[in-house]
Amino acid sequence: MGLFDFLKGKDKDSVQETKEAKVYAPANGKLVSIEEVADPVFSQKMMGDGFAVIPTDGDIYSPVAGKVMSVFPTQHAVGIAMENGIEVLVHMGLDTVELDGKPFTTTVTEGQEVTSSTKISTVDLQALTDAGKDNAMVVVFTNMDKVNAFDMIDSGSTVSVSGDIGSVTAK
Repeated sequence: MGLFDFLKGKDKDSVQETKEAKVYAPANGKLVSIEEVADPVFSQKMMGDGFAVIPTDGDIYSPVAGKVMSVFPTQHAVGIAMENGIEVLVHMGLDTVELDGKPFTTTVTEGQEVTSSTKISTVDLQALTDAGKDNAMVVVFTNMDKVNAFDMIDSGSTVSVSGDIGSVTAK
């Protein structure tokens, strides 16, 4: 066995497998591409690539397995670090920071391990509508320098909480 044979075959493949991680629907509803989100900060990928779900109910779950790195004081957003080093922002609704947390009951805490079956928040969708806010649940990979590829099922698909919608692969 040569000095660098460990880089070939099975060992290399198993390393690559850990770089790819499944991405799940954070809510029941309609899957939309990031370009369709009605906010240029997201749709023009200024914060990174990703997707959104237009929810049919207010139960919001983690779209990835990882560790909660931040819960915004206004409870409208949660940051999650995946094991492969990719960082994910779950932003609940558009322009919702100014609602000062009122429509959100965010239940995760910093340092908590989460999976696709972890409910991270309950959002009062009627309160968002009453406040004139878009209810898109946006998921963005914020450190694109660490992302090799993001693949997602077709935009417009109806998705269910924890349903597999694609994968993200780290460099």
